[in-house]
Amino acid sequence: MIIMAKKIKRLYRASKKDSVIGGVCAGIANYFGVDPVIIRLLCILLCFGWGAGILAYLIGWIIIPRK
Repeated sequence: MIIMAKKIKRLYRASKKDSVIGGVCAGIANYFGVDPVIIRLLCILLCFGWGAGILAYLIGWIIIPRK
């Protein structure tokens, strides 16, 4: 029986060349395999809609490590 090791995906902030402010949105987009513009638009909608996007972005900036 052959046991194959699964590659564990890790969430990191994007590098300085891929990031706009802190790299949080680009890192999340990279983790899920989508375009960073989509995640940035969702973050902006959350910021203007309920104000939760700003808090979530700041928490992500603190918690998510840089690669």
